[in-house]
Amino acid sequence: MASASTPTPTPTGNERLARRFPEEVASEGNIGLIDEICAADVLDHSPLGEVRGRDELKAQISGLKASFSDFSATVEDTISAGDTVAMRVTLRGTHDGAFMGIEPTGKSFEVGNMVFSRIEDGVIAERWVQPDLLGMLTQLGAVELPEA
Repeated sequence: MASASTPTPTPTGNERLARRFPEEVASEGNIGLIDEICAADVLDHSPLGEVRGRDELKAQISGLKASFSDFSATVEDTISAGDTVAMRVTLRGTHDGAFMGIEPTGKSFEVGNMVFSRIEDGVIAERWVQPDLLGMLTQLGAVELPEA
């Protein structure tokens, strides 16, 4: 909780830049923004696979939006050190298109996601994205957890 003696820190320029990906690209669907905020040879690591370059990244995000038309990514926390921004993000969506070979279930999910973005020359050069994919697939009914 912020007070007069402990003001809320002002986000760094790197934090503002890194937040644009989940907030504007993923949530708002502004896929073209990738051309502005990501390096031409951006490298993205995630459970969906490693992609390099703006076009591959745009295709991956477009596929995600096709699988979950109401997909959103809410940034809960950010912290930055050097050229890297770490974000805790909440992902939400309704499974209304095929995803990872799974036909639409119509079910919704809400899971945590950790994202590290490396900024270079004022753009995102590399991202490491670690969503709770098991939680997501369980909520969609695609995976059944064994009983404890």
